[in-house]
Amino acid sequence: MITTKTFMSKKENVRQGWYIIDANNLVLGRMAVKIATILMGKHKPEYTPHVDTGDFVIVINASKIRLTGKKMDKKVYYSHSGFMGGLKERPFEWMMKKYPEKVVRLAVSRMIPKNKLGRAMIKKMKVYNGAEHPHAAQLPEALTI
Repeated sequence: MITTKTFMSKKENVRQGWYIIDANNLVLGRMAVKIATILMGKHKPEYTPHVDTGDFVIVINASKIRLTGKKMDKKVYYSHSGFMGGLKERPFEWMMKKYPEKVVRLAVSRMIPKNKLGRAMIKKMKVYNGAEHPHAAQLPEALTI
């Protein structure tokens, strides 16, 4: 009988790269899926679910994303303070004017695991409103979606 061992990555053996994504005229959901895949490390053959094997992602031009269909008018972000009557509703247009980085961050964070590992993964994503970013020293590789 032949037995094979399953490969498991170790935290100290993981090499993390840097990618840059220009969000200009990209659909929010489709872009968020690709970013979540890279943050989790599912694009690598050495992916291991309990180890953070993902790479760093820089998103520029977050204010220039787009939505399909009628979502631009109908999409609403909800938050609750925990108190009676504490539900806040914020339309997509208002969020894009005030917090375009938060729109991208929320879309991606809702696609990664909701645990300690997921919170570590989302910290590897850097979102910027314009085309400038302070991570040129990391030599990010351009990624087209």
